[in-house]
Amino acid sequence: MTDDRKQDHIDLAFRSRPRSRFELGDLTYEPMLGHLSPIEPSEFSFAKAKMKLPLWVSSMTGGTEKARGINQNLAKLCGEYGLGMGLGSCRPLLDDKRWEDFEVRNLMGPDAPLYSNFGIAQIEELIAQNKIDKIIEITKRLEANGVIVHVNPLQEFAQPEGDRYKVAPLETIKRLLELMDFPIIVKEVGQGMGPRSLAGLVSLPIEAIEFAAFGGTNFTMLEQSRHQKTDSSKNELLAGLATIGHTPEEMIGWINAFEFELECQQFIISGGVYDPIRAKVLNDSLHYPSAVGMASQFLKFAMGDYEQLQAYAEDLIEVYLVCDQVLKG
Repeated sequence: MTDDRKQDHIDLAFRSRPRSRFELGDLTYEPMLGHLSPIEPSEFSFAKAKMKLPLWVSSMTGGTEKARGINQNLAKLCGEYGLGMGLGSCRPLLDDKRWEDFEVRNLMGPDAPLYSNFGIAQIEELIAQNKIDKIIEITKRLEANGVIVHVNPLQEFAQPEGDRYKVAPLETIKRLLELMDFPIIVKEVGQGMGPRSLAGLVSLPIEAIEFAAFGGTNFTMLEQSRHQKTDSSKNELLAGLATIGHTPEEMIGWINAFEFELECQQFIISGGVYDPIRAKVLNDSLHYPSAVGMASQFLKFAMGDYEQLQAYAEDLIEVYLVCDQVLKG
């Protein structure tokens, strides 16, 4: 076995030279300070619940037959490994009570964070109709810890059937805080947000902000792709909107630079995070409690059987924990 390994080393030596170095930000590689023994993650509080690892399964899907199996796989995973989960849009539950697509608390267990999810347009409409109790009832029925509010102006604009909300989202969120006691997480949907939007949100008593930054799944581009079959000249004009946004690194820099005390001090860093090394670097770069969302990576494996998803998650977690040992800030 040793001879085979040594021969492999000789055969592969000239092909094992990295062409570039992973950008570590403020972290440094410290091989003298960690170990590779099995590591048991320590439980910590986040988003009004308990987690074992700072990894979040970001809001992805809901309201379809296929979504049910995906949500069930993801929920089981989050419960087993102590991850957080945001459901896909729960808008279908406002009209069609297909609870079986969304009721996953029994698969997660009582401790891990689970959040329902509604769009800012639906929130604005329900506030105007004095029907915000619908959100409260659904969230209670799902045994969720709170509500994610997704803000997606460019996606809505790119949809021919998209909603056109009339009030600035920040004002709607302020009103929602007055009407509801549930913890609230606010997120974009793939293009992040700039410093003034972040400053407005961190000044509110919301539970957390999810970046959903530029670089991950871009729902404006997705909507444009859905409607490319039409001959509308608008499609060409919409293409530029999909290139607007801010990266996780930009958003972290702005938050760290705020010179006032933040009312909201928890964050979910998501948007183009496909690698556990980058997840570790981003998580440690932010000066506030945070988890990292890796939506599309989990989704890719959640569409199969649970064992496939579980195997991927165990590999990801193992690499993340090794990074935790050897990358130091």
